[in-house]
Amino acid sequence: MKKILKGLGIALGVLVGLVVIAAMAVYVLTENNLYRKYPVKEMSIAVPTDAATLARGEHLVRYVSVCVDCHGEDLGGGLVVDDPAIGRVYAPNITAGVGGLDSQLTDADIARLLQYAVRTDGRSLWVMPAEDYQYLSATDLAAIIAYVRSVPPVDNEPPAITLGPLGRVLYLTGQLPINTADRIDQAAPKPALPVPPEGITREYGNYLGNIAGCTGCHGPGLSGGPILGAPPDWPPAANITTAGAINGWSEADFISAIRTGVDKTGHQINDVMPWQRYANMSDDELKAIWLFISTAPPKEYGNR
Repeated sequence: MKKILKGLGIALGVLVGLVVIAAMAVYVLTENNLYRKYPVKEMSIAVPTDAATLARGEHLVRYVSVCVDCHGEDLGGGLVVDDPAIGRVYAPNITAGVGGLDSQLTDADIARLLQYAVRTDGRSLWVMPAEDYQYLSATDLAAIIAYVRSVPPVDNEPPAITLGPLGRVLYLTGQLPINTADRIDQAAPKPALPVPPEGITREYGNYLGNIAGCTGCHGPGLSGGPILGAPPDWPPAANITTAGAINGWSEADFISAIRTGVDKTGHQINDVMPWQRYANMSDDELKAIWLFISTAPPKEYGNR
């Protein structure tokens, strides 16, 4: 009996040792990957501060690219995800107040963050969907910078992002793609797309669909599926091609769904999709987006 117990004790000790070694290996690997360096692009951008530019910037920040969803109504930052197993994500304060980033960054620094997701020290931004913002035109990029510079300073210093044990494992297995810079072509010049004139066209709808995150959540083909890197309580994105949720919809059905949060079947749109923000887009913007999604090739669900 003593030999059996001794053998079990040794086996348990070996198992604990292996778990500790595995945990250390996961920690070291994630740290090495999370803090790796990317090329720091030299950027130059002119940022006007006239009333029209500031108004455009506010519209983009609040209702199109919805920066306020994470950074808060006052852009002072706050908690976005709180899951001890996966991690805690705090959006930074991007005002000029104490603890804010605005006063620490040049216009070129902000442009690089939004279009390449690379910080001044060469590290990647974590979590922020710059893969959507990389498509911003130079004019809209400047408008966002101008507006963020103009908001009242907020004194707040949110804690740094932390990864939990499960979050580190998911990161290493590619299921939690935190380093946004990995999802952006670092060699491509920005803006990445030629921007068509504003108007009710599919081309302008495509532009809005990119910078508003439609393609970021629903996929480049708009066919939906699980959203990589999303919090665990988020539902998968719907298939918004004509083979999916919008089959049989009209332009009026689409605009009504965005304005009210209820689709033509009476289904309440999940608040994970910031429809309350998008509801403030103009009719022309929503009509352009409708042209973009309603003419996308039909795809099976999840075939992103």
